[in-house]
Amino acid sequence: MTKLKNQKYLLMLLIPSVLITLVFKYFPMYGITLAFKDYNPILGIAGSQWVGLEHFRDFLTSPNFMRLLENSLKLSIYGLLWGFFPPIIIALMLNQIMSEKIKSTLQTILYMPNFISTVIIVGIIFLLFSSSGPIVSILESIGINVPNFLTNPGSFRSLYIISGIWQGMGWASLLYTAVLSGIPPELYEAADIDGATIWQKILYIELPTMRPLIIINLILSVGGIMNIGYEKAYLMQTSLNLPASEIIDTYVYKVGLQSGDYSYSTAVGLFNTVINLILLITTTLIVNSINRRKEIK
Repeated sequence: MTKLKNQKYLLMLLIPSVLITLVFKYFPMYGITLAFKDYNPILGIAGSQWVGLEHFRDFLTSPNFMRLLENSLKLSIYGLLWGFFPPIIIALMLNQIMSEKIKSTLQTILYMPNFISTVIIVGIIFLLFSSSGPIVSILESIGINVPNFLTNPGSFRSLYIISGIWQGMGWASLLYTAVLSGIPPELYEAADIDGATIWQKILYIELPTMRPLIIINLILSVGGIMNIGYEKAYLMQTSLNLPASEIIDTYVYKVGLQSGDYSYSTAVGLFNTVINLILLITTTLIVNSINRRKEIK
């Protein structure tokens, strides 16, 4: 109690954050009960009839389930594999630049795409890769026959992932750059005295310093592997690329908000969240187990 009294003003500063978390994160969890009910807007959530796991069974046995799950996993896993390392590489490259002016200019250029809205990003994709766009025109001018990128299901996934990497890799490298800037200069000086090359400095100084942050980002990325978001995929959808572009998030949006089947869409969304939670816990346990084995050795 004495400690609480001494820190009462610090604890008071936490009150707004706690209230915001409760109001926007925990109180809405009451809506999860929709997944187990046959929701009737007139009766409300409390008065609607319980149906148990019926909506989950309907989703798991629906003909769309495997296609939705496969598309969602491919987008998220390929996005993680392709997009996890570019921010690390960018941070390492920026750290080698001695001129602060050049470094700050490059950082600004790399960070700018992050502030472009998803709608504009999709507009740029449509402008560049349409049948009359500059990319297609250049490829055809050198004798390369290309499919229609915007309607071809095989092209959707590549355009989605590559544009996402371009948009976010600069901003994602910010934390790594901040970590590298905190490395004591004495370590570099000692490495220079020992005759270490640039690659040796990266291998033995910079990467070990970045390792904790890399692990945290990996855990968070794997934990959110099913949380793709519907906006970009929905905006890039056409009637011809639906076999590749229809994912769980776009399906939830269409079934819930467009068709008004709130209970079923809540069940699908809850299924998505449970998968994320399982992946997050599993990844955390694996990383902790590896760290314990290294400590024992």
